Amino acid sequence: MRIMHLLLVASVALSLSICKIAAAADEADTGPGFLDGFKLGGYSSAGINLHPGGKADARLNEVSLFVTWDNGGRLRFFSELEVEKPLTWYSGEGTTGRDSYFDVERFYLDYNLSEKLNLRSGRFLTPTGRWNVVHAAPLVWTSSRPLVTSRLFPEAVNGFMVYGAAPFSDKAFEYKFFMEAVQERHRDRDDSIPYKDSKGMRFEITGKFNWGLSLLETAEDLRYSATRYRMVGLDFMVQHKGWEFSGETLQRFYTNGHDGGSGAYLQVVAPLQDHWFAIGRVENFNRPAEGSSERWVVGAAWRPVPSRILKLEYVGGDQERLESPKGFMASFAILF
Repeated sequence: MRIMHLLLVASVALSLSICKIAAAADEADTGPGFLDGFKLGGYSSAGINLHPGGKADARLNEVSLFVTWDNGGRLRFFSELEVEKPLTWYSGEGTTGRDSYFDVERFYLDYNLSEKLNLRSGRFLTPTGRWNVVHAAPLVWTSSRPLVTSRLFPEAVNGFMVYGAAPFSDKAFEYKFFMEAVQERHRDRDDSIPYKDSKGMRFEITGKFNWGLSLLETAEDLRYSATRYRMVGLDFMVQHKGWEFSGETLQRFYTNGHDGGSGAYLQVVAPLQDHWFAIGRVENFNRPAEGSSERWVVGAAWRPVPSRILKLEYVGGDQERLESPKGFMASFAILF
């Protein structure tokens, strides 16, 4: 219901803005028409997981639809509507759709005042770290996702953001300040962690060497308690002659200063031949309610064009868990 409320509020805001733009366009009788600003896109992926114990599962991971609007003016609209796990096959059980659910990944309006100052309102991905804001399957190198990028903070926020960029030597300095306005109470998954009262900031320097600093304050809104945390994170990414090195580290604290969870990963991508790449990653994760976990990933990816990728990998480490499977994984993702 909260998502539907958010959609309603955003739709009303969008409609009012559209009316103003349309009226201005009629007066000036210049520029592209309103409908010309709409574009459709999306992505999808499918994969298989052969677990160490012999069990296997395969699924259509998601079908995601982008609906955007931009007529070249100051106002822009972006939405990402997604059906997660619409179809799953389990060895010994057959095919089912019981794991599927609908999710509004993003639904927001941007208003551009200048390159240095922009306003955003709606539902957007939490700008914490690097992986979370580019986690779409066609854009990342592996089928598996580091636990630290999804289990210590909310993946999305319903609220407001102020962001912008400015030249910094031969690089660019980017900033984001955000705050939650509408609490999300809908649980998309049984293993999801609900959060509330989130606010934070991110600073990033981009160029040949990219690095970022993330600061966040949030509360886990569990059934039996609401525990508040403060978190700091560092991340980097550098690309050189086809090689890519990236990593993130996050440290979370209770409000009394005690350890509230942490994690990190380091990933290396090396170019091979004919659009093939070798991939390696090590990671660790600790959350008081879940314990600690360590993972390593070795694999390869074939990316003939930027919008398509075939991934092959083996995930090893300590005990397997629902949110962090192990074994051999293969998947194919396409951006359209």
